[in-house]
Amino acid sequence: MAVVTIPPSTFGIPALRTEDPRFLRGEGRYVDNVDIPGALRAVFVRSIFAHAAVEAVEGLDDARAMPGVVAVYTANDLDLPHQLAAGSVEVPGGDLDRPFERPILASERLRYVGEPIAIVIAETLAQAFDAAESIHALAEPLPAVIDPEDAQTGEVLLFPETGTNVATTFEHRWDDDVLTHAEVTVHGRFVNQRVAPVPMEMNAIAVIPEDDGRYTVWVSSQVPFDVRGDLVDVLGVDRARIRVIAPDVGGGFGAKVPTYPEYLVVAKAAAVLGRPVRWTESRSESMVSMTHGRSQVQWIELGARRDGTITGLRFEVLTNVGAYPQLGSFMGQTTAEMISGVYAIDDIAFRGRSVVTNVTPLGAYRGAGRPEAAAAIERAADLLAVELSMDPAELRRRNLIAPDAFPFRTAAGAEYDSGDYRVALDRALEIADYPALRAEQAERRSRGDRTAIGIGLSTYVEITAFPTKEFARVDIEPDGTATAYVGTTSFGQGHETAFAQLVGGVLAMRHTDVRIVHSDTALVERGQGTWGSRSLQAGGTVLVARADEVVERAKGLAAAALEVDVADLEGPVDGGFRVLGAPERSIGWRELAVRAEVDGGTLSAKGVSSDPGATFPFGAHVAVVDVDVETGDVRLSRLIAVDDCGRILNPMLVRGQQHGGLAQGVAQALFEEVRLDEAGNPITSTLMTYLMPSAAELPSFECANTETPTPVNPLGAKGIGESGSIGSTPAVQNAVVDALAHLGVRHIDLPCSPERVWAAITAATVHA
Repeated sequence: MAVVTIPPSTFGIPALRTEDPRFLRGEGRYVDNVDIPGALRAVFVRSIFAHAAVEAVEGLDDARAMPGVVAVYTANDLDLPHQLAAGSVEVPGGDLDRPFERPILASERLRYVGEPIAIVIAETLAQAFDAAESIHALAEPLPAVIDPEDAQTGEVLLFPETGTNVATTFEHRWDDDVLTHAEVTVHGRFVNQRVAPVPMEMNAIAVIPEDDGRYTVWVSSQVPFDVRGDLVDVLGVDRARIRVIAPDVGGGFGAKVPTYPEYLVVAKAAAVLGRPVRWTESRSESMVSMTHGRSQVQWIELGARRDGTITGLRFEVLTNVGAYPQLGSFMGQTTAEMISGVYAIDDIAFRGRSVVTNVTPLGAYRGAGRPEAAAAIERAADLLAVELSMDPAELRRRNLIAPDAFPFRTAAGAEYDSGDYRVALDRALEIADYPALRAEQAERRSRGDRTAIGIGLSTYVEITAFPTKEFARVDIEPDGTATAYVGTTSFGQGHETAFAQLVGGVLAMRHTDVRIVHSDTALVERGQGTWGSRSLQAGGTVLVARADEVVERAKGLAAAALEVDVADLEGPVDGGFRVLGAPERSIGWRELAVRAEVDGGTLSAKGVSSDPGATFPFGAHVAVVDVDVETGDVRLSRLIAVDDCGRILNPMLVRGQQHGGLAQGVAQALFEEVRLDEAGNPITSTLMTYLMPSAAELPSFECANTETPTPVNPLGAKGIGESGSIGSTPAVQNAVVDALAHLGVRHIDLPCSPERVWAAITAATVHA
């Protein structure tokens, strides 16, 4: 690891977000806000069938004849490659077992409701919508397979040429008896339901053919450089002739990592027409065309001694990846590799597979495999605590990995960098006043109250900053300010503030004097975007390294200007350098920039970071719920979250990420679920039917942090963007089950809706 200079005073400063004034003034710039003179509007015609063989696409000529319509294209009209073919996609976990080609526009077979089959391009959006209404697919409906367990049988095949619906498989020690030392075992089948990302801004792209043969592309994406790379083949030009800009992006949550088929079609249409074309999803489109998240069925067996020591774990996961296996195909493997959680478990076996079904394709969603692992092991831990008649907090304490055991390699194959799990758990229990909550629970039960109180715990660990490199450049401007260029992309995290704090700290200038440039392939040389809570670790580390190189060069210039040896300099300090023992002799960044220019250069440094490796944030959450035992209504009254993301740069930004993650975790626990009927028709395709909570359904979160620096990167930082969504879901789910434990309820699948809770109470009463 490179040695870099970061003043300790840089960390722990709750600087206000420099991005916020423009948002508060309504000056945020999203794709649909970009003024593009003469831009045409695109609307996609989508499948109304979950599974069907296409005989023809009808109504095309009628649509072309309608007012304002410039073009109507199907797959037969555009020279489009398949988006996903064998060996063409690089994803964590390896290649697909078999090819499952995805057409950019469906032409022969429709595999899910919402799959695009044609594009209408008109002068106005209203004209495009009107024309699209006249187009439909003449198709022969085929049997649809929605349930992943049914898909395994292969009775209905989405890709008959493959002979199977199984996209990926993996296993680890599956034939070993990992429970041989157990005196007690518990087992469960858990459903981690399918959810929709629902970002504030839906997918959007605008493609502008320039007069010189170049293209300018505005896109709502987490990975603009990847989008540029994917457009090369479609546009038939070198990537240097494609400029991709991700302006202000209204949320992503992992769902804006893919290059969607619609992006490629819009780009091709713009190239063919020689005119700008733009497209923005409607909300109902987004609910069926933007990738979904989670969607796993899990089976787990946990073995332990009677004193509560966990001895072994067996885990199986089935992932429903939807119609086309993409990044979501490998979420199950991440889940399996993180299945041991924060516990020291000697023997672990797992296996998994992903299957295609007639639903929207699966992708990454805040946590991407790690929330599913936490949900499984934390539910199993509570089942074990009940079986042993042991307090769930005590069971967890007895099995936590000791702080002096790090770096720690789990039996599932993950290598944790650092952790002090008990400190986080004890702090969460202290904030919650855990003994008082248990006392209140006992009192309510003794009175036979209609409203039962439940206390749920979750101790979790996750992986962030999957090993990757990142680019940065730092320039000192002639006015003495700094401009920093970085390959990550911000979509709400506060990068412009955090990165300016880091660079300003190294250069000893105010963070408001540092301008951050990102998400523009014409201004930033390269980049890998933002995903997996990597930005501060990857982007921050490389920015600090480049700023440090600027400091080293500036020292030589300062020493020459002040006529002293470099060793006699102090700084950077107060925006420049000064002579040790003679602080009145100093030189600032403005003069240093001028001197560098006189010498025929600039005061600048750029480069790609070395791979810092992955880190493993952790934490403990406590949820408190009130459950009406007569109606099944659940109200979350408290949520305590103690999250450890290593060394904290800006506590305010960390708190914001905690709050956002907690809200999404609670949403999965109690409210959200993508549902379809037996024929594969979505029944939650609008926000009238998809139950997304507002602030009114959430309590004021009680957040705290512990700080356990990582040795993996020079910042000591770990990720925080996904932590809230990983720890909160099982805490809330455990709380609901705990509230009803005295009635004999042992498990309720997600989401814990009133219907499900009431059904569980009724079933337990019947079997009592």
